[in-house]
Amino acid sequence: MSDTVSGAADAVVITVRKNGSLGIVGNVRLQDHDGREIPRINDKPTIALCRCGHSARKPFCDGAHKAAGFIDPPDAAADGGASLPV
Repeated sequence: MSDTVSGAADAVVITVRKNGSLGIVGNVRLQDHDGREIPRINDKPTIALCRCGHSARKPFCDGAHKAAGFIDPPDAAADGGASLPV
């Protein structure tokens, strides 16, 4: 197992938040489809990325998922990914 997977200090952790954003903690560089860096909107160590598609600050989350009623799809981890579309 690599150091990144085993929990080294420089590991990036991505958390799928229940009915919300993707929370990313760690030293990451966010870039667009052309490879241009997307600057962070603040200096917090965590980035929250939109999953619902309703954020006015895409790719960042602005909490719009709450008003939009975003609900997580079935838990892919519980069924080994069988519930995910192919």
